Amino acid sequence: MTLTSTLTRYFGSTFLKAVVAVFAGVFVLVTLIDYIELLRHSAGEKDVSAWLVARTSIYRVPQLTERIMPFAILIGAMSSFLSMSRRNELVVARAAGMSAWQFTKPALLIAIGIGVLATTVYNPLAAALNEQSKRLELQIFGGKPQSGLQSTGTGFWLRQKSPDGQSILHALSSTEQGLRLGGITIFTFDSGGTYRERIEARAAALMDGYWRLEDARVYGADGPFVQQPRYDLKTSLTPAQVRESFATPESVPFWDLPSYIDTAERSGLGAAGYRLQYQKLIARPFLLAAMVLLAAAVSLRFFRFGGVQKMVMSGILSGFLLYVLSKVTEDLSKADIMPALAAAWLPVLVGALTGFVALLYQEDG
Repeated sequence: MTLTSTLTRYFGSTFLKAVVAVFAGVFVLVTLIDYIELLRHSAGEKDVSAWLVARTSIYRVPQLTERIMPFAILIGAMSSFLSMSRRNELVVARAAGMSAWQFTKPALLIAIGIGVLATTVYNPLAAALNEQSKRLELQIFGGKPQSGLQSTGTGFWLRQKSPDGQSILHALSSTEQGLRLGGITIFTFDSGGTYRERIEARAAALMDGYWRLEDARVYGADGPFVQQPRYDLKTSLTPAQVRESFATPESVPFWDLPSYIDTAERSGLGAAGYRLQYQKLIARPFLLAAMVLLAAAVSLRFFRFGGVQKMVMSGILSGFLLYVLSKVTEDLSKADIMPALAAAWLPVLVGALTGFVALLYQEDG
C-alpha cells in the first residue's frame, strides 16, 4: 500500500464526512422549522397527535432538501479542503508528490457516486414520501388550506367538459399526481353556459369517465343544500390531462419520468417540465462534480498566503450565481424557448469549466 493511495483514501473519507455533516445539519434544521410551522397551524385541529404532525413533516422534508444537495457538496468540499490546508496536510501531500488534481480526484468520484444515488434512489424515495405526507395532511386538515414550507397556496384550478356541460373545479390539495384531490369546490354549468349548481366535497378521485366525490354538499340555484355521501360528476378528462394540470415534475420519481413524457406527448400535452426534470436528474452527478471543482478552486490555497476569507466568499458567490443561472435556464426551457437538454446541462458545463480553468491556473499557471 503506497503513501499516495493512503492519502487518497484519507482525502475521500474527509470529504465524505464533511458532506454528510453539512447535509444532515441542513436536514435537521429544515425538519425542525417545518415541524414547528406545521404544529402551529394544526393546533386548532381535533385528535391530531404530535407524532402525526412529525411524520408529515419528516416525509415531506426529503424533497425539500433534495434541492440543496449541490450546496451541501459545495460547502462540504470547501470545509474539508480548508481544514486539511489549515492542518498543513496538503503540504505533506505535496511533499509526497501529489498535485491538486490528485487532491480533488477522490472528492470528484465520491460526488459523482452521491449524484448517482441521489438520482436513482433518493429522488424516488423522496417523491414517495412526499405523496405520503400529502395523505397525512388530508388526514390532519381534512382538505382545508394550511401553510408551511410546502403550502398549497390558493390551490389548483381546472376547467373541464362533460356530456352534461362544463364545470370549473378548484382543489386545495392534490395527491397521486392529481388523481386524488382534497378540499373540492366545483361550479357546474349546462351546455348553454347557464349556472346550475355548486358542489363542495371533502375529497375526489378520478375514475373512468367521472369524478367520485366523497362527503359532497350540492347547492342548487334555489333552495338548501343536499348532503350526499357520494356524488359522481361526469368528465372527459384523462389521467394524462389531470397530471398535466395538477402534477409537478418534481413530484414524479425519476424512473417514472420517461413514461410521463411519452404519455404527455402522445396526448398532445406539454411535456417540457417533465423533459427538463429528467435531464436535470441525469445531469445531477456531474453538477455535484462541478461543485467540487468550484470548491477546490477557492479552497486549496495555503493559509499562510492569506486571502482565504475572500476566496471562500467567492466560492459561495460562484455557487449562488450558478443557482441563478440554473433557474433562468429552467424558466426558458419551461417556456419552450430553450431545449431541455441545453437548460439542464448548461449550468453543469459553466460550473465545471469555471472550476477547472481556475484550478488549472492555480496549479499549472
